[in-house]
Amino acid sequence: QVQLVESGGGLVQPGGSLRLSCLVSGGIIRIYAMGWYRQAPGKQREMVATITTGGTTNYIDSVKGRFTISRDNAKNTVNLQMNSLKPEDTAVYYCHAGIYGRDSWGKGTLVTVVS
Repeated sequence: QVQLVESGGGLVQPGGSLRLSCLVSGGIIRIYAMGWYRQAPGKQREMVATITTGGTTNYIDSVKGRFTISRDNAKNTVNLQMNSLKPEDTAVYYCHAGIYGRDSWGKGTLVTVVS
């Protein structure tokens, strides 16, 4: 399994932006399907955005048009650009890597959107 370390979380006002990054070590990122998930207090973890090895992306409906997932295979990173943030985006965001049914998770980074 690879090791994932998220960064970029923080406190932001509604309408603001944050960029999350996930650094992957112990493996070659280009062979992994990557994704960002989030878990808000009292709620189940949910998929936010995923990107395949070929670059195909998928988003949960509530973030479409606001969030963009990207991967930089040369730097072994996957990023999540989050714009027009809303209070309901507040959650711990987790990076995920998957291959052949094997999953790796980061420890998460907290995003708080509050006036």
